[in-house]
Amino acid sequence: MLSRTASSLYWLGRYFERADFIARLVEATVRLDVLSPRPAGCAAWASALAVTDTDAAFEAAGAELKRSEVARFLTIDNSHAGSIVHSLDMARNNARAVRTALTREAWSAINRAWLMFEAKPAATDATSVLNLVEAVKNETRGFEGAVHRMLRNQTTWFIRLGQAVERADNTARLLDVKYHILLPEGERVGGVVDRDQWTTILQTVSAVTAYRWLYSDGLRPGNVIDLLIARAELPRSLAASVEETVDVLLMLAKRTGQHGEADRMARLRATRMAKTRSGEVIASGLHQYLQSFIEENALLHGAIGRQFKFG
Repeated sequence: MLSRTASSLYWLGRYFERADFIARLVEATVRLDVLSPRPAGCAAWASALAVTDTDAAFEAAGAELKRSEVARFLTIDNSHAGSIVHSLDMARNNARAVRTALTREAWSAINRAWLMFEAKPAATDATSVLNLVEAVKNETRGFEGAVHRMLRNQTTWFIRLGQAVERADNTARLLDVKYHILLPEGERVGGVVDRDQWTTILQTVSAVTAYRWLYSDGLRPGNVIDLLIARAELPRSLAASVEETVDVLLMLAKRTGQHGEADRMARLRATRMAKTRSGEVIASGLHQYLQSFIEENALLHGAIGRQFKFG
């Protein structure tokens, strides 16, 4: 496989995974702000900007920090790299470059998602935003299903590699931002607002039901942190993303013979992750742990590019 083809497939996986994550984040934030018994208001939307690393771009745009403006910014605004529409644009551009390597189902899911934004959808009131992100989620699920039905070859593995690297970054950022959101003045830890915020995290990573299966002592921040970091049963946990990265790199090494820096980094990270205990992470500094993980994930991304000569 040509290195530019491998690069396009990898970035296709990253961008489509990013579009799905932003859609889930926006949906969960709307529900936290609009449907919660205690609306979170500006704090929730500021956190959504922080998770997607778009707070500086939003401030530079001069928009007001409120639901309608942030929802529009994160969904249909193509002027920055942190919106759904930008992610889908980039995903489709990479998919076009490798069109013959994709099945009709995979291409159709990508194209349908992109066409939704070509139609200039509304993203103003809560209902229109929820309808839009639900439609995006439907297409990203369709794409993921199509990928799992494709031949188990380099095409599939490079897409999955991109998805795994992106998913690890997203989950780490989500957890880091929530842990550092200050509750509104007068609200207590463990109160209604605090519980709503932790529930929002579980909704963003589709883990509400998984949490109930795995933990029997109610909603506790320590358990949510444990689930998102160390429980490989959850597909969007750091542990699961780390494991999948190692597995996919191993399959690529067997098929291509290209084995090197990225494999070593991924295996070392997986070894450390297997020994990680969430209680120890919290005690020693969750923020520092997650920042280190994000930085290491970025280094691994660079190593993957060098190993497969993405250019």
